[in-house]
Amino acid sequence: MGKYASGLDRLKMEVADEIGYFPQRIGRPTPQNPQEYNAALDDYKYEVAQELGIPLARGYNGNLTSRQAGAIGGHIGGRLGGQMVRRMIQLAEEHLAASTDLR
Repeated sequence: MGKYASGLDRLKMEVADEIGYFPQRIGRPTPQNPQEYNAALDDYKYEVAQELGIPLARGYNGNLTSRQAGAIGGHIGGRLGGQMVRRMIQLAEEHLAASTDLR
């Protein structure tokens, strides 16, 4: 991971790696920095759109319906987003436990 990645970027990349998010779908090595992560996510978005028969083009896509855009986002973010929420809750619980232990 790049040394300038934000905490949220690092969390996304760690969770994606743990659940095998990118290698299974795209056949590439796991992204190692935010730029690779974003490029892999972009590729994945177009792959999902193609599988769903949604005419997603590079650039402007104002012709897509909300349902079409939501279908793409739901396929991409559902599993990853749920795991990220679980991880954030776990981190918050650990932080709270550590801060109460100090008192």
